[in-house]
Amino acid sequence: MDYFFYGRDRDGAGELRARLVEEHWAFMDRFAEQMIARGPTLTDDLEDATGSVHIADLPDAETARVFAFEEPNYVAGVYRHVLVRRYVDLLGRTMWDFPGPRDEGGGRYLILAHAKPLRDWPGAEPELDREQLIAYGRLLSENTEDWEGAAVIGEFPDPQAIRAVFAATGDYEKVEVHPWTFGGRR
Repeated sequence: MDYFFYGRDRDGAGELRARLVEEHWAFMDRFAEQMIARGPTLTDDLEDATGSVHIADLPDAETARVFAFEEPNYVAGVYRHVLVRRYVDLLGRTMWDFPGPRDEGGGRYLILAHAKPLRDWPGAEPELDREQLIAYGRLLSENTEDWEGAAVIGEFPDPQAIRAVFAATGDYEKVEVHPWTFGGRR
Protein backbone atom coordinates (compact mmCIF):
# COMPACT_ATOMS: atom_id res chain seq x y z
CA MET A 1 0.00 0.00 0.00
CA ASP A 2 1.38 3.36 -0.99
CA TYR A 3 1.16 6.36 1.34
CA PHE A 4 1.77 10.09 0.86
CA PHE A 5 3.17 12.12 3.75
CA TYR A 6 3.62 15.89 3.90
CA GLY A 7 4.99 17.42 7.10
CA ARG A 8 4.60 21.21 7.08
CA ASP A 9 7.27 22.98 9.13
CA ARG A 10 6.49 25.30 12.01
CA ASP A 11 7.68 28.88 11.58
CA GLY A 12 11.27 29.18 12.73
CA ALA A 13 11.95 25.41 12.71
CA GLY A 14 14.96 25.64 10.37
CA GLU A 15 17.66 25.45 13.05
CA LEU A 16 15.97 22.47 14.76
CA ARG A 17 15.51 20.75 11.39
CA ALA A 18 19.22 21.26 10.61
CA ARG A 19 20.25 19.72 13.96
CA LEU A 20 18.07 16.67 13.30
CA VAL A 21 19.08 15.98 9.71
CA GLU A 22 21.21 12.91 10.50
CA GLU A 23 18.55 11.45 12.81
CA HIS A 24 15.92 12.06 10.12
CA TRP A 25 18.03 10.37 7.45
CA ALA A 26 18.84 7.41 9.74
CA PHE A 27 15.12 6.93 10.42
CA MET A 28 14.33 7.11 6.70
CA ASP A 29 17.11 4.61 5.93
CA ARG A 30 14.87 1.99 7.55
CA PHE A 31 12.39 2.57 4.70
CA ALA A 32 14.83 3.12 1.80
CA GLU A 33 13.66 0.11 -0.21
CA GLN A 34 10.02 1.22 0.04
CA MET A 35 10.58 4.86 -0.94
CA ILE A 36 8.92 6.16 -4.12
CA ALA A 37 9.88 9.82 -3.62
CA ARG A 38 11.23 12.07 -0.90
CA GLY A 39 12.42 15.60 -0.45
CA PRO A 40 11.80 18.96 1.16
CA THR A 41 9.52 21.72 -0.01
CA LEU A 42 11.30 25.06 -0.07
CA THR A 43 10.78 28.79 0.25
CA ASP A 44 10.38 30.66 -3.05
CA ASP A 45 14.06 31.68 -2.95
CA LEU A 46 14.97 27.96 -2.51
CA GLU A 47 17.04 28.80 0.58
CA ASP A 48 15.05 27.18 3.41
CA ALA A 49 12.86 24.12 3.89
CA THR A 50 9.14 24.59 4.52
CA GLY A 51 8.23 20.92 4.85
CA SER A 52 9.03 17.31 3.96
CA VAL A 53 7.37 15.05 1.39
CA HIS A 54 7.65 11.27 1.44
CA ILE A 55 5.83 8.72 -0.70
CA ALA A 56 6.41 5.14 0.41
CA ASP A 57 5.08 1.64 -0.16
CA LEU A 58 4.31 0.39 3.35
CA PRO A 59 2.65 -2.85 4.48
CA ASP A 60 -0.21 -1.36 6.51
CA ALA A 61 -1.74 1.66 8.24
CA GLU A 62 0.10 0.96 11.50
CA THR A 63 3.48 1.14 9.73
CA ALA A 64 2.32 4.38 8.08
CA ARG A 65 1.53 5.84 11.52
CA VAL A 66 5.01 4.87 12.77
CA PHE A 67 6.55 6.41 9.64
CA ALA A 68 4.65 9.69 10.18
CA PHE A 69 4.60 10.09 13.94
CA GLU A 70 7.80 8.46 15.18
CA GLU A 71 9.93 10.33 12.65
CA PRO A 72 12.49 12.51 14.50
CA ASN A 73 11.34 15.83 12.97
CA TYR A 74 7.76 15.15 14.07
CA VAL A 75 8.76 14.00 17.56
CA ALA A 76 10.96 17.10 18.09
CA GLY A 77 8.28 19.53 16.89
CA VAL A 78 9.64 20.60 13.50
CA TYR A 79 6.24 20.03 11.87
CA ARG A 80 3.07 21.96 12.67
CA HIS A 81 0.98 19.49 10.70
CA VAL A 82 1.44 16.14 8.97
CA LEU A 83 -0.85 15.09 6.13
CA VAL A 84 -1.06 11.30 5.69
CA ARG A 85 -3.07 9.87 2.81
CA ARG A 86 -3.29 6.61 0.92
CA TYR A 87 -1.67 7.13 -2.48
CA VAL A 88 -2.60 5.57 -5.80
CA ASP A 89 0.51 5.74 -7.99
CA LEU A 90 -0.41 6.84 -11.52
CA LEU A 91 3.16 7.03 -12.80
CA GLY A 92 4.67 3.66 -11.88
CA ARG A 93 8.23 4.75 -11.20
CA THR A 94 10.32 6.16 -8.37
CA MET A 95 12.01 9.54 -8.33
CA TRP A 96 15.30 7.77 -9.06
CA ASP A 97 13.83 6.67 -12.41
CA PHE A 98 13.05 10.26 -13.44
CA PRO A 99 14.79 10.89 -16.76
CA GLY A 100 16.14 14.23 -15.58
CA PRO A 101 15.87 17.84 -16.64
CA ARG A 102 14.57 18.52 -20.10
CA ASP A 103 14.65 22.28 -19.88
CA GLU A 104 17.09 24.30 -17.83
CA GLY A 105 14.36 26.93 -17.32
CA GLY A 106 12.14 24.66 -15.21
CA GLY A 107 12.03 24.17 -11.48
CA ARG A 108 10.80 21.27 -9.40
CA TYR A 109 7.51 21.57 -7.55
CA LEU A 110 5.03 19.72 -5.39
CA ILE A 111 1.48 20.34 -6.57
CA LEU A 112 -1.19 19.41 -4.01
CA ALA A 113 -4.69 19.45 -5.48
CA HIS A 114 -7.39 19.14 -2.81
CA ALA A 115 -10.69 17.64 -4.00
CA LYS A 116 -13.91 19.50 -3.44
CA PRO A 117 -15.74 18.08 -0.40
CA LEU A 118 -17.95 15.08 -1.14
CA ARG A 119 -16.81 15.11 -4.75
CA ASP A 120 -17.12 11.78 -6.53
CA TRP A 121 -14.06 10.21 -8.09
CA PRO A 122 -13.07 12.35 -11.09
CA GLY A 123 -14.04 11.04 -14.50
CA ALA A 124 -10.68 11.80 -16.12
CA GLU A 125 -7.19 12.63 -14.90
CA PRO A 126 -5.80 16.03 -15.89
CA GLU A 127 -3.54 15.77 -18.94
CA LEU A 128 0.06 16.15 -17.83
CA ASP A 129 3.32 15.59 -19.70
CA ARG A 130 4.62 12.38 -18.12
CA GLU A 131 8.20 13.31 -19.04
CA GLN A 132 7.93 16.21 -16.57
CA LEU A 133 6.60 14.06 -13.73
CA ILE A 134 8.70 12.73 -10.88
CA ALA A 135 5.71 11.34 -8.92
CA TYR A 136 1.97 11.50 -9.58
CA GLY A 137 -0.92 9.94 -7.72
CA ARG A 138 -4.42 10.19 -6.31
CA LEU A 139 -4.86 10.90 -2.61
CA LEU A 140 -7.42 8.78 -0.76
CA SER A 141 -8.74 8.62 2.78
CA GLU A 142 -7.19 5.96 5.00
CA ASN A 143 -10.12 3.62 4.34
CA THR A 144 -9.63 4.27 0.58
CA GLU A 145 -13.34 5.02 0.18
CA ASP A 146 -13.02 8.77 -0.27
CA TRP A 147 -11.08 10.52 -3.01
CA GLU A 148 -9.32 13.54 -1.50
CA GLY A 149 -7.27 14.92 -4.37
CA ALA A 150 -3.95 14.47 -6.15
CA ALA A 151 -0.25 14.95 -5.48
CA VAL A 152 2.17 15.74 -8.29
CA ILE A 153 5.92 16.24 -8.07
CA GLY A 154 7.48 17.39 -11.28
CA GLU A 155 9.75 19.66 -13.21
CA PHE A 156 7.73 22.50 -14.72
CA PRO A 157 8.73 25.69 -16.51
CA ASP A 158 5.46 27.26 -15.29
CA PRO A 159 3.96 25.59 -12.19
CA GLN A 160 1.02 28.00 -12.29
CA ALA A 161 0.03 26.42 -15.60
CA ILE A 162 -0.19 23.05 -13.82
CA ARG A 163 -2.35 24.70 -11.14
CA ALA A 164 -4.64 25.91 -13.95
CA VAL A 165 -4.84 22.39 -15.48
CA PHE A 166 -6.15 21.02 -12.18
CA ALA A 167 -8.45 24.00 -11.54
CA ALA A 168 -9.98 23.66 -15.02
CA THR A 169 -11.33 20.18 -14.20
CA GLY A 170 -13.76 21.65 -11.67
CA ASP A 171 -12.96 18.80 -9.25
CA TYR A 172 -10.54 20.67 -6.99
CA GLU A 173 -11.27 23.16 -4.24
CA LYS A 174 -7.68 24.32 -3.73
CA VAL A 175 -4.41 23.76 -5.59
CA GLU A 176 -1.13 24.41 -3.75
CA VAL A 177 2.24 24.92 -5.45
CA HIS A 178 5.45 24.41 -3.43
CA PRO A 179 9.06 24.52 -4.68
CA TRP A 180 10.58 21.07 -4.05
CA THR A 181 13.91 19.29 -4.41
CA PHE A 182 15.19 15.72 -4.30
CA GLY A 183 15.83 14.60 -0.73
CA GLY A 184 17.94 12.06 1.07
CA ARG A 185 21.60 11.73 1.87
CA ARG A 186 23.84 13.96 -0.17
